[in-house]
Amino acid sequence: MTQPLALPEDDHDGLFADSEEMELSFGPQHPATHGVLRLKLKINGERIVESYPVIGYLHRGTEKLFELHPFFQNIPHTDRMDYVAAATNNQAYVGAVEKLLGLVVPPRARCIRIILAELQRISSHLLWLATHAIDIGAMTPFFYTFREREILLDLFEDYCGARLTLNCMRPGGLPYDLPVGWTGRCAALMADLPGKLDEYEELLTNNRIWKKRTVGIGVLPPEVAIDYGVTGPMLRGSGVRWDLRKALPYDGYDEVEFEVPIGRNGDTYDRYIVRMIEMRQSVRIINQCLEKLPEGPIMAKRPRVMKAGKDAEIYHGIEGPKGEIGFYIVGDGTPNPYRCHVRPPSFINLQSLPELCKGALIADLVALIGTTDIVLGEVDR
Repeated sequence: MTQPLALPEDDHDGLFADSEEMELSFGPQHPATHGVLRLKLKINGERIVESYPVIGYLHRGTEKLFELHPFFQNIPHTDRMDYVAAATNNQAYVGAVEKLLGLVVPPRARCIRIILAELQRISSHLLWLATHAIDIGAMTPFFYTFREREILLDLFEDYCGARLTLNCMRPGGLPYDLPVGWTGRCAALMADLPGKLDEYEELLTNNRIWKKRTVGIGVLPPEVAIDYGVTGPMLRGSGVRWDLRKALPYDGYDEVEFEVPIGRNGDTYDRYIVRMIEMRQSVRIINQCLEKLPEGPIMAKRPRVMKAGKDAEIYHGIEGPKGEIGFYIVGDGTPNPYRCHVRPPSFINLQSLPELCKGALIADLVALIGTTDIVLGEVDR
């Protein structure tokens, strides 16, 4: 008598043991790729064996464009790389130019820069939370986070007239001082925001479905994260306490108090927690800057025509919302940079995606793309 076929009770992958591997293309039109990203997947049943990111669909030659314009005219190009974190892109670029040219930024301008950068960090994290949650299947947080993000964009609009591509900093300082009543509106939002963050966490942090989709998914060990050059919340989610605002302070970050959160397990859930705490710490930083905002000029004394010395070169990096954004600039004695290379966090962090995907289910792929928090304008440049 023929015995029935029996599989081991815990051998779920055994169902696909004899199946053939196949290739699958994910993107570039899929909305969960957060832009024009294509992933070439090799799958075995529902498991991802290998993944390979294919980029280049949005390439615009931004670094070459830097060489065609004087230093101060290149700031709008930085807005259009990570277009949801324009202020921190501006801050990284102008900081590099200031180092190259020897400009000293006035204290008031430095303090306002910190406020703008931390508002941008909150805005970027809110957009990340909205899209990450809706990718996984939680629609409600999308509407909650955009409620506060609109108020943040109103503050940017009141300051510089733009909401997304801000062009809000200049080598040596700032283009504008704060308008009348701006600090009061900002302080009111900072007083209100911690309660709103509590609302987001009530929806997600202990939600059993959210935890099923994030806990233990996409584990990135600290040594692997370091080997890949990963920075920002992804690195800190793996338990590495590295933040350029603390390690190499710039624009007066050594004059404010804040904590650097880290994760324990290096999974998608830890990276979510790290970003939530970072928003609370940004509120803390902004409140300190509003309390001690100094009077004085907002622009350094600078030459009418800014020129870098011949063969001068500099690298300057800052802690953007997604990680270290840095600019390497070479001067040749003219008002234009001879060479400008960008170290974008999205591009570097994307390298770790094949590591995160290895052995994961196809259903977890959108969660893994979301946890990297990439923007393709910064990846392709």
